[in-house]
Amino acid sequence: FLCYLPSMIRPLFFICLFYAIPSTAQQGDNYPVPGRTTGNLPYLEYGLGADRLGGAKMTFLDTGILLKVVDSSIVNYQIQLSKNHFAYIPKTRLKKDTVTRIQPYYLTGSWIVNGNDSFDFVSIALDEKLPYRSTQELNPSRLVIDIFGATSNTNWITQRSGAKEIRRVHYEQPEDDVFRVVIELRHEQHWGYRILYEGNKLVIRVKRQPSSLQIEKMRIAVDAGHGGNNNGASGITSGIREKNYTLRIAKELEKELLEEGATVFMTRKGDESLDMSERIAMLDTWDPDFLISIHLNSSVKDSVNGVSTYYRYPGFRPLSQFILNSMLELGLAEFGTIGSFNFALSGPTEYPNCLVEVAFLSNREDEKRILDPKFHKEVAKKIVDGIKAWLDDCKNNQ
Repeated sequence: FLCYLPSMIRPLFFICLFYAIPSTAQQGDNYPVPGRTTGNLPYLEYGLGADRLGGAKMTFLDTGILLKVVDSSIVNYQIQLSKNHFAYIPKTRLKKDTVTRIQPYYLTGSWIVNGNDSFDFVSIALDEKLPYRSTQELNPSRLVIDIFGATSNTNWITQRSGAKEIRRVHYEQPEDDVFRVVIELRHEQHWGYRILYEGNKLVIRVKRQPSSLQIEKMRIAVDAGHGGNNNGASGITSGIREKNYTLRIAKELEKELLEEGATVFMTRKGDESLDMSERIAMLDTWDPDFLISIHLNSSVKDSVNGVSTYYRYPGFRPLSQFILNSMLELGLAEFGTIGSFNFALSGPTEYPNCLVEVAFLSNREDEKRILDPKFHKEVAKKIVDGIKAWLDDCKNNQ
């Protein structure tokens, strides 16, 4: 069928074919092979598809997790998570384990549910550091964590009064080798969580809703997209660089938030080169209540215009909805609220986050507004209005 492909596309076809086709013979491995996650922010992907944001991510993982490699392509290993579940991991995120032997099954042990001054914790004893996948559920508000390769030997769960955000917990065994942890939350809004290992103990750290939902009590992170050697998009007539104008808008947002009394952290304050892992590490250290990331959009069609907001996890969607509704009051066209967004700063589960694509640099009318400093102030005010409306909604749903 290659004769039907335009000549300019044929090289791209062969490149995609080269990367996608599994090729165990090239690796010289006798599968299955044990390996462990390594490097910065290891993650699993659902399949071998890819676009400019990379393959669709299933989950981020802790380091040192045991994985069963069953096949490979040029850049990825195929992982068997359980009898019926498979995933892919970049080869840079896995190290072969020549010592460990993969066992036919692994057992879960007892649990403890407790809390300290800031977080609630669910601690689950396991035989091994096994892979997992988490989802946020709504109505009721729950966290669901599937632990792959685990079979229940949990005979008691100790729940202590120190846990404030966790209402109750239980487990299910939907498949022989998939152990499901269900954590019911007290509040409708998800405020974040982290999954990590302490030895072979799996720990789910659940963030509590802030005691005060006034904006002046919030710790808010603001990210100006791109920067340094990453220019981002360019203006269709002016040629302006996205990185410069995201920073201008982000600084106006910082001013508005500081005037409201909030504590603000800026991922960058100048024309700095920061990759996504560096930004995520900074945010992890600062531990914000939520994150706002500022970008400017672009399209191959100059007729496309408007404002849009982005989120990945359903529990973080409300923040994006309120900000979009507020931004529409500026008279911008609606491009929409986009979920399941496979962008790096939408990936952390530790805090709600919203990416705002203010308008399109590729559209002449949008570009005129982006060039106007008054518009930057208006955008900042509307984002703050959206944040306050979201916090008010959280109060009403306590």
